[in-house]
Amino acid sequence: MTVGVSRVSWVFLGFALWALLFALGLYSLINRPPRFAPPPPPPAPPRGSLYAQDGTPLALDLKGGRYYPLGKSASQLLGFGERGSGKGLEGLERDLNGALEAGRSFTLTLDPWIQAMAEKALWEGLARSRGAFGALLVMDREGNLRAVANGPAFDPLAPRGDPNRDISWRNHAFLVPLEPGSTMKALTAAMLLEEGAASLSTRVEAPMRRVVDGWTIRDALPHPPVLTLAEVLRYSSNVGISLLAEALPQLVFHQYMERLHLTDQSPLPGVRVASPIVTPPQTWSRAAYANHTFGQGFLITPLHLTAAFHTLVDGLYRPPRLFVQQEGEPKRVFSPATAKAIRQALQEGLAPRASLPGYPLAGKTGTAQVVVNGRYSQEVFTAWFAGFVPGDEPLYTVVVAVHHPKGEIHGSQVAAPIFREVAAGLLAYRGVPPYAEGW
Repeated sequence: MTVGVSRVSWVFLGFALWALLFALGLYSLINRPPRFAPPPPPPAPPRGSLYAQDGTPLALDLKGGRYYPLGKSASQLLGFGERGSGKGLEGLERDLNGALEAGRSFTLTLDPWIQAMAEKALWEGLARSRGAFGALLVMDREGNLRAVANGPAFDPLAPRGDPNRDISWRNHAFLVPLEPGSTMKALTAAMLLEEGAASLSTRVEAPMRRVVDGWTIRDALPHPPVLTLAEVLRYSSNVGISLLAEALPQLVFHQYMERLHLTDQSPLPGVRVASPIVTPPQTWSRAAYANHTFGQGFLITPLHLTAAFHTLVDGLYRPPRLFVQQEGEPKRVFSPATAKAIRQALQEGLAPRASLPGYPLAGKTGTAQVVVNGRYSQEVFTAWFAGFVPGDEPLYTVVVAVHHPKGEIHGSQVAAPIFREVAAGLLAYRGVPPYAEGW
């Protein structure tokens, strides 16, 4: 018996030792790195860059993170990203985030010199008027956006405040729909000419006020009791333009708004733009239609107005271009003769503070009341100016908007001087000499 027990013990000990060795070997195999380990995944490509048309870098990745070489210039358009991750939060950094993360770069149509001129004029104008915010766009003949300026100035690398209180980060030019005010009168006049419903010499009895469906329409600037259409533009008569526009059916007026892309939710594909707020024409009362003819009752962004006003260069609507490879076919809205006639009227009726001696500038002012708490405010306005540099053979279309100026509030007082400064810079930049006396 003793011999049998000993034999069993040795067998048990041998099996236990074998099991221990097997477990140790298995553990070693599991935890030992494979002899031929797969290569590590390739590093993510650096975030793509943004460039101006002349190759000036506007946004690029450096070892310390995202860098904006021009600082505050075009900062609201370019936007910014999360600190650390770089993920786009606003502006083009957000709109193009997927492509930028994949390492793709983009060249914009911006001209850094024109951008700087526009920002200087806008920021100084905002300071003078104590406006809440403003925007200024410059578009060349081909529809390229050469400047997209916003104010007040914003430093994309500075500590950010409460975005609901400090709105300097916002691209107001694209993201804020506003009533265009009397700038719309120039487009309404072009519709009348194009449809043969009036000429610039057509006369209309225009009192200082009229009542339509219980709604009182008033003129701000004193004028003669009878006005031609050209004088309606010069005196910016709400009464006059609304009376003349009665020759246009509401549906025809709305169709022109569509052709001018004033109802377009995506005037710049791939870039976030606030949608216009325009009610269907079937819902318009007579008073609502009258308001539309002089730029009240609907909201559009400064970008929408710039592209629409640009049709008065030669009658073609050109989709606004922000990227050099962007495509878009121009479409006929007005005849060249209509566009030229309206520009001539805007040149002859130019606001004094927009004029520049030696140059035939052209443009239209606007002073739009802003709806506050459901009613048109008597204190909050948007001052506008939309015009051409020069007026006879435009090289550029320029639109200025200043929201809630204090003291002087009218477009002729607030926005027109900003336009004049930009026009002077553009003409000097292009080397256009003053016209001979008597032009």
